[in-house]
Order: sequence, then C-alpha cells, then structure tokens
Amino acid sequence: MQDAGAPAWPEFLAQIRGRRKEFERQKFISQDVVEGFRQRGIYRALVARRFGGSELSPAQFCQLIESIAHADGSAGWVASFGIGGVYLSALPLETLKALYARSVDLVFAGGIFPPRPAQRVPGGLKVSGRWSFASGCMGADVVGVGILPSSGDTQELPRMAVMDRAKARIEPNWEVAGLAGTGSHDLIVEDVVVPEEWTFVRGGKSSLDEKLYRYPALAFAAQVLSVVGLGVARAALDEVVNLARGRASVTGAPTLGDRVYVQLEMAKAEAELRAARAWFYEAIAIAWEALDHAESASDDAISMLRLSSTHATRVAAEVTRRAQMVAGMTGVYEASPIAMQVRDAQMVTQHAFMGEITYQNAGAMLFGHAPTPGYL
Repeated sequence: MQDAGAPAWPEFLAQIRGRRKEFERQKFISQDVVEGFRQRGIYRALVARRFGGSELSPAQFCQLIESIAHADGSAGWVASFGIGGVYLSALPLETLKALYARSVDLVFAGGIFPPRPAQRVPGGLKVSGRWSFASGCMGADVVGVGILPSSGDTQELPRMAVMDRAKARIEPNWEVAGLAGTGSHDLIVEDVVVPEEWTFVRGGKSSLDEKLYRYPALAFAAQVLSVVGLGVARAALDEVVNLARGRASVTGAPTLGDRVYVQLEMAKAEAELRAARAWFYEAIAIAWEALDHAESASDDAISMLRLSSTHATRVAAEVTRRAQMVAGMTGVYEASPIAMQVRDAQMVTQHAFMGEITYQNAGAMLFGHAPTPGYL
C-alpha cells in the first residue's frame, strides 16, 4: 500500500508520536500527516479494486487504524475515516466512477447530525444547515452532510449529501477534553444544490457487490472508532513498562517494576486488554467468513460486532486509567503521554455508537426481542 517515495511506516508512526501535542494544541491533524496517510494508502484501503483501490478486509483495516492510534489517538481517529470508501459505496455506480476518476485517494469527512431538511429543486436537493462532529474535515477533499429529503408532505429516509469540501464552511469549535486533535468541528453549508445522484442512505445497500460491501456498514463504522481505544490502551501499558525501566525511586523504595502491586495491576490489565481485543477480532472474523456463504451476516453476528466494539472501548478506557494510576504522579503531568492517552481513551467511550444502548439492544436480542431501529 505504501508509496515508494514515502518514509517507512515505523518512521512515519514515530513522527506522529512525536507530534501529539501539536495536534492537540491546534485541534486538527496537520495536513502533511494527512498527506502521509494518503501516500500510504489509508484512503484507498476500502475502495473497490475495480476503481484502483486496495479493498482490504475489515480486520486488515482495523489493524492499520490500531497501529496509528498506538502512536496517537487523534491521528488514528482521523485515519479511521478511510471507511469513507464503504460509506460512499452506497452512491450510484456512475457517481462512484466519476468520484474515483478524480482520485482513488480522496479524503472524505462527514457531519451527519442533526439531519437537516432538504427541499427538491431543479438540479437536485437544496442543502443548508450546520452539522457537528465532522472529524477530519480540515484535511478533507469531499464532505457529506446529513439531510432529510422531502417532496411536498412526504418525508423520506435520512441521507448524506456529498459535495466538494470548498462548498462547506468549517467553524472551528472543537473544545473538548480528549481526542482534541481530530478537528471534529462544525460544517456549515448555505444553499448548495446537490444532485440527487450524489446522495445516499447512510448504512444503506451498497451499489457494489464485492464481499467487503456486504459487510454490515454501521457495525463497521463503530469498529473503526472503537479500535482506536485498543491502540491507545496498548500504548499506555507500553508507556508504563518503559517508565519502569528508567525510573528509580527518590526515597529508596523498590523501582516501579519491582513493586508487587504494580506487577499485579499490569498483569490484570494486560489480560483484560488482550481478551477484549481477541473478542473484537473474533467477531469480525465470524461475520466476515459468513459472507462466503451468505449475502449478509446474521443479525446475531452483527449484534456481536456492536457489543464487542462497545466492550472494547470500555475495557480500553479502564486499562488506560489503571496505567495512569500505577504510574503515580508521573502520569498526571502533561509531559507524560499517559495523561493524553487517558483523555483519548475515555473520549472514545462517549461516541453514540458505544453508548449504553448497545448493551440494551444486545441484551434484548439474547432474549429474542427486537432491537431498537438503527442498531443492526
């Protein structure tokens, strides 16, 4: 996937790791890093081979995002929107051909909520409004915004309207505790007419028939975000081990790695993180393999994708916090990566995909009840 002229992947991740404070301070991932993602095929990773993309499997893409999140949570979160290749596959086939004729490495960002009314006019749908949480919008080539098309008194399913980034205005207002570098600012669009063929139902049926585009899109959208928490938690545990190697107690007490309570806590945290990660990827494997024999994954398999994703974020946040606890005062200083990692891991749990309603829906399905709309 990597461009021949790009620095090696480990070197690139090291650069990201060294610039974490830069991203947090400026509230977005710097454009040269976004270009680095582009060079390394992040944005073509989930684009169909027929258009020149890599068409990776869900597990392969999640592993890529996890490795970036290990370097920096915000960078991993922004890179995760390489999932745009799956979202956009719901556009009509001719639109996809036109889109990828421009470039197979297009950067997509979206502001979905709240969906805004869009009236049909000559030429398409007239789009106006403000949308929040447009992660990665500062570096995007194209953006999507949530709309509610209407014809007279008829209300339709919510859709996303896709347009060039230049047609939207960004209002920088991402003032948050964690994942500050994601640049999840507001998008503002004023009276832009979007042709109907440049809109799609988010999570709707793909126009493509390849296996990747039969994988459950909304569950995948949750996975590429939750895997950021796994990468951040792994980095926090690694940080404690590195800290223990180079730290002697000023009081003459045992070094951090020699303290029994630290050994116990780290072993428990290691086991819990590995278990959550194993289930996360196991659920992906089950759903992915099912698509070799069926048109779609079963409802139960999709529910396990959602439940394992939410579970992974909760475990990751708890493990990261425990890493900070055993690190002592060192872990509260801004100079320590752990302070940022705690904020980032906790922030992942706040996403709507990872809310308590996941447990409610998964639990309901275990007893044969229908989940709430949108869960599957």
